[in-house]
Amino acid sequence: VQLEESGGGSVQAGGSLRLSCLASRYTYGSYCMAWFRQAPGKEREGVAGITSAGSTSYADPVKGRFTISKDIAKNTLYLQMNSLKADDSAMYYCATSFAAPCTIANMKPNGMNFWGKGTLVTISS
Repeated sequence: VQLEESGGGSVQAGGSLRLSCLASRYTYGSYCMAWFRQAPGKEREGVAGITSAGSTSYADPVKGRFTISKDIAKNTLYLQMNSLKADDSAMYYCATSFAAPCTIANMKPNGMNFWGKGTLVTISS
């Protein structure tokens, strides 16, 4: 298993969740590590990305509410999600790429090399 997400669940609007993505050493060394999400009937979209140098990028709907980070010692990628809204409900996926762009505007699902199986986030209003 290259990537394994955890931390999803059901919370009320306004609440918080922290997603984790445990990566193998091989995938953790990727240039770009990112979180995507996909709601029923919608396309998969980039939420946040972080480069190997630590530069971050966020989708407009989550700016100021979500924070992407990584712990090198634990080979783990995180997504701290605060002030959650019903629109944040989706399956959240961790993904990595060795070379693809890591800015939200240019980060595409088909450009990522590895994917986790996802963790479900449900926000009730």
